[in-house]
Amino acid sequence: LRKKSLKYAMIKEDLSLMDKFKLVKDLGFDGIELDSPDKLDDKEVLVARDATGLELPGLVNSLHWKKPLSDPDPAVRVECRQSIIEALDRCKRFGGTSVLVVPAVVNDKVTYDDAWERSTAELKQIIPHAEKIGIDIALENVWNNFLLSPMEAARYVDQFDSKRLGWYFDVGNVVRYGWPEQWIKILGPRIMKIDIKDYSRKKQ
Repeated sequence: LRKKSLKYAMIKEDLSLMDKFKLVKDLGFDGIELDSPDKLDDKEVLVARDATGLELPGLVNSLHWKKPLSDPDPAVRVECRQSIIEALDRCKRFGGTSVLVVPAVVNDKVTYDDAWERSTAELKQIIPHAEKIGIDIALENVWNNFLLSPMEAARYVDQFDSKRLGWYFDVGNVVRYGWPEQWIKILGPRIMKIDIKDYSRKKQ
């Protein structure tokens, strides 16, 4: 069964939360993915969900980029870890199935191997909670300079040996440095959900 949703941040119209939900429903989508943490009232979200019949299939962690699991500061990593755990709980309340997480960010201050080690350690602390409540952690690449090949991405997922951790495959993001069909073939059943958007190599 294939269902289509979009992310709440994509709705640019100046409307109430309820009217945004109604708009998305009228456009033919099956659901909306919210950020977490965000400033929305959960009770209001649930009222809009029930009134429109839209699903809330998942949440997108909103700290993983500015305060990633790979940050050199342990306190920052803890903050991100806690936000993911809270997002898992919130997703459960909303009736969803997954939380999108960017696992690590590599830059001039964070080396590739440190990003791998730190993010792995943090996710190992989060996975037991995901398994307990039955919500998936779906990892995604957003040009974060980490897990740049499908074989490496598969290896990263496999090290956790958990059915609750997999891949949120973004077709457009991968075009920047690869071929989506190759990633899909190699990642296979590790793919939990798919993000679809255009990406132009010519414009790049």
